[in-house]
Formats: sequence, C-alpha cells, structure tokens
Amino acid sequence: MDLLKLQGVGMTSKRTRDRLIARLVEQGIADQEVLEVMANTPRHLFVDEALAHRAYEDTALPISYGQTISQPYIVARMTELLLANATTTDRVLEIGTGSGYQTVVLAQLTARVYTVERILPLQEKARALLRQLGLRNVEFRHHDGALGWPEEGQQFDAILSAAAPRAVPQKLLAQLAPGGALVIPVGVDKQILTVYKRDADSGEVSSKSYEPVRFVPLIGGTTK
Repeated sequence: MDLLKLQGVGMTSKRTRDRLIARLVEQGIADQEVLEVMANTPRHLFVDEALAHRAYEDTALPISYGQTISQPYIVARMTELLLANATTTDRVLEIGTGSGYQTVVLAQLTARVYTVERILPLQEKARALLRQLGLRNVEFRHHDGALGWPEEGQQFDAILSAAAPRAVPQKLLAQLAPGGALVIPVGVDKQILTVYKRDADSGEVSSKSYEPVRFVPLIGGTTK
C-alpha cells in the first residue's frame, strides 16, 4: 500500500489523529496500548473516500449496506473492556466484521481474531484491506453472527459484538471459555454496553452494565 495513503495528509494526517486520541483520553480511555493502536490505525482507509476527511472525528460514519463504522470512542472503550475483563486473549471472536476497523484494532492487541460477518461483500472488502495492511492473524467467516463460530466450541477467550441483540445470545455465551469475557451492546430502543464474564473455576456467568450506546441491530441469517 502507498505509504502516503497509509499515513494520510491534511484531515487524515498524524496531527488530526493525535487530536482524536486527546479526545479519547478526555473521555476516559486510559489503556495506553489501546490508545497507541487507535493512533496508528488508518481509519480513513475504512470509509468511503468522500468521507475520509471526517475519519478522525469521534463519530460513527455510514459505510455500505445500511451499516456504520463505529465511533472511535466506542471502539476504544469496547476494546479496553475486553482486555481488562478477559483472563487471556489468545482467541478472540468478533461478531460483525463490518468495515474491518474494529477487527484491525483487535488484531494488533490479541493473538488471533475470528471474525464473522453476515453481509458477504462487506467481509470481502474487509479481508482485502487487512491483507493490504499485512495482518495475518485474522480468520474470516460469512455466517449468522448470533450463532458465533460454533465449530470452535467453548474456546474463545473473549467475544466482542459490534451489533446489538434484543437479549444476549445464549449461543455466544456457550462459546465463551472459562475466564472469558463477552463485550456486547444489548437492547432495542435503549441499548446498554454490557460485559458478561465466565468464572474460571465455577463456569458461572455474571454480567455488568456500563453505559448507553447505539449500534445497528444484530440480525440473523446471511446475505450475498
């Protein structure tokens, strides 16, 4: 990939990115590794060229197929919660690849990411972009996100959902390893960012609610 395109200029330059990171710190993001990855991830590559000048605003932006790229604060917040609550992050499941932006952030902070997307063209575009960025620790699957990646069993150290179900899908909880954490927005009109944790000894699942959020709904099925 062209270095100038990767680094960005003008409204996609390092100075603009640094202003975004300063806002994230003001909003309470404290994990230095998360902040560093957010600073170095070229968000402008994950949006349409016409919106590239807005890539480092702290706001969600439309992509295609009625989906959005999440607000940087939300990406940082969910990543920070995942890292803080999961015992380990060797195997991470992401529900909703979308543009691939959250995927790239996770891939730089965890050992391996398994990402599921129901809209095939979105997945193909994200896969191509990650290949250009040189990330090789991500596996993709075109699948119903509410079902997770069941063939892997109860093997995921952490799960992050970029879409909101009405209630937490039991199939996702079933795939959470002992000591694992699921970070997910839950609800319809009023969505709450919630962390579910599976106790490493008893296997029991507990939950903690954090803050109101707004995500696209978690829809079943797949589309090509």
